[in-house]
Amino acid sequence: MEKELLADAKHRMSRAVEAVKNEFNTVRSGRASVGLLDRIYVDYYGTSTPLKQMANIAAPEPRLLTVQPFDKTAMKSIEKAIMESDLGLNPSSDGQVIRLPIPTLTEERRRDLVKLVHRLAEDGRVAVRNVRRDCMKDLKELVHEGEVGEDAEVRAEKELQKYTDDHVHQIDELLKLKEAEILEV
Repeated sequence: MEKELLADAKHRMSRAVEAVKNEFNTVRSGRASVGLLDRIYVDYYGTSTPLKQMANIAAPEPRLLTVQPFDKTAMKSIEKAIMESDLGLNPSSDGQVIRLPIPTLTEERRRDLVKLVHRLAEDGRVAVRNVRRDCMKDLKELVHEGEVGEDAEVRAEKELQKYTDDHVHQIDELLKLKEAEILEV
């Protein structure tokens, strides 16, 4: 029984790390990345639609993104959504393709982005710890009901702590990499 709890906890912790990684991909670091536009939603015929479902997004150069809509009539809506986003990008369109030049980051903007990724990493750590807390509570209930012995509970708690430490370490490593990427001039 405790093995299933631990397997579920490990899976949920891995998903939390993956979520942090995806959030980091949406933070601008001075170089073009197609993941940068993942958070952008476009009002498409009254429905909020993710941009990546409406267009082909590419990074042909280190400081340029191109957005090629599947439906050319959505061009204006896509441009508007990009301009209203917090990315600070200015789209230019030729009627077929929207080009997004990625400007170099100022020192102040870099510091703001570092604060943002630190907050995102902390949110991920909290998510991992919440999984640990939930699993510990479930273990205590199993012991209380007599389905698991005290020794098994102690072993499971040690294993759970090891999983928690590993996943928090993974988040810290991702944070170091992203911070270095942002601060790189």
